[in-house]
Amino acid sequence: MTKIAPCLWFDGQAEEAAALYAGIFPDSHVDKVHRAPGDHPSGKAGDVLTVEFTVLGNPFLGLNGGPLFKFNEAISFQVHTKDQAETDRYWNALIADGGSEGPCGWCKDRFGLSWQITPQKLLDAMTSPDRAAAKRAMDAMMEMKKIDIAAIERAFEGEKVA
Repeated sequence: MTKIAPCLWFDGQAEEAAALYAGIFPDSHVDKVHRAPGDHPSGKAGDVLTVEFTVLGNPFLGLNGGPLFKFNEAISFQVHTKDQAETDRYWNALIADGGSEGPCGWCKDRFGLSWQITPQKLLDAMTSPDRAAAKRAMDAMMEMKKIDIAAIERAFEGEKVA
């Protein structure tokens, strides 16, 4: 049994969200769908109440809790990517169909959940012992929405990034 799993509060779309995430990320799947045994404040008996799902090997619980609470940027999920193709694939899938771009590699999916699509090369550049190069990489990132790995690498090496 998992000792901890984030519970994400949805307004009736927990099963849809779980299916979306399972379709985007590897080692992800919808595990169990639980229906309400009786009427409750945000639904009726038989409605989907909770969904157990896995994203990138990590367990989650989706709760159809109703419209009372909304996601905000105080909670986000950072996904480390290995290359530009993976960065582009995750970013584009998350912002599709009503999601939105944010600054510095952040985006929101159509449910309003915040994600940080973060190439490992960006993390490596920003944590480099060469602090001047790390600052150049960070400064380049601050001008981006989706992270452009080649531009980060150019900035790290001291080239001008437009």
